Amino acid sequence: QVQLVESGGGLVQAGGSLRLSCAASGRTFAIMGWFRQAPGKEREFVAAIRGSGGSTYYADSVKGRFTISRDYVKNTVYLQMNSLKPEDTAVYYCAAGSVPWGREVVADRYDYWGQGTQVTVSS
Repeated sequence: QVQLVESGGGLVQAGGSLRLSCAASGRTFAIMGWFRQAPGKEREFVAAIRGSGGSTYYADSVKGRFTISRDYVKNTVYLQMNSLKPEDTAVYYCAAGSVPWGREVVADRYDYWGQGTQVTVSS
């Protein structure tokens, strides 16, 4: 049975850092990514990583501040979030699947999702 389990969310002041982890079990995936959803807003793409890390993708809003990485041995993906802003406040979801090239930012192309972890950035 496939499971994605996120951890690492919490409350942090603006300018601070958090590191999210997503441990996958049951199989390995061609691509793993992170999405987020703020109250009253649609789920949006944050970052994704394909393979062992040769290809990474970021939303413009987090580029230069967030870094996605992957440990194949642990079957875990990480999201290092630096210089956090109040607008980064959201539930962050881990996602995984066999996403076609060029569709990494499309939520519907991911097959598996974690339960989400809350990130709150205070001003």
